[in-house]
Amino acid sequence: MRDYTELNRMVETGKTKIVKQLVEDALAEGGNAKEILEQGLLPGMNTIGEKFKNNEVFVPEVLIAARAMNAGTTLLKPYMANGAIQAPGTAVIGTVKGDLHDIGKNLVKMMLEGKGITVVDLGTDVSAEQFVNAAVENNAQIICCSALLTTTMPEMEAVVEKAKEAGIREKVFIMIGGAPITQEFCDMIGADCYTSDASSAADAALAYLNK
Repeated sequence: MRDYTELNRMVETGKTKIVKQLVEDALAEGGNAKEILEQGLLPGMNTIGEKFKNNEVFVPEVLIAARAMNAGTTLLKPYMANGAIQAPGTAVIGTVKGDLHDIGKNLVKMMLEGKGITVVDLGTDVSAEQFVNAAVENNAQIICCSALLTTTMPEMEAVVEKAKEAGIREKVFIMIGGAPITQEFCDMIGADCYTSDASSAADAALAYLNK
């Protein structure tokens, strides 16, 4: 197997141009797209995720690393399309209805993608019905709801209820997060998972998909 240490490091430090070059070189030398993704790109993003969780780096570093990783995965996409790479699953993500905050949501999205998970981003001000419809349409195993305003938190309960009405509640893992959210609130509304930070959310999502 190739040595991907340099690629790991370039993703982690957000060196987009070098990441693209290293991925191109690996492909030109007959490298396997799945191996390049799993051994080269994802570990670098996982490292930055761990550092972010431990407050060793901050949002700008995560954004720069994610940009570098996305540049690499874009080059691999033609090889993924032919079934060479199987994503562990699909997550639908959005900020709930009435809430326009998206920094936390975007961080979780990047961390999920950093685990190789396919993410359908619904943006902000997303109704319970939109979450559930998108989950059905995309055959998603996970719904991730974000909120920063206490006034919009009840919409998360509406997502749980809508999933029940649509008959998909047993098939989807509903994750919630945001500054005002607590484990108690998660338990109260019947959601499946609450985490306090983006990296932990991605870990929990991957653990669920790998079950």
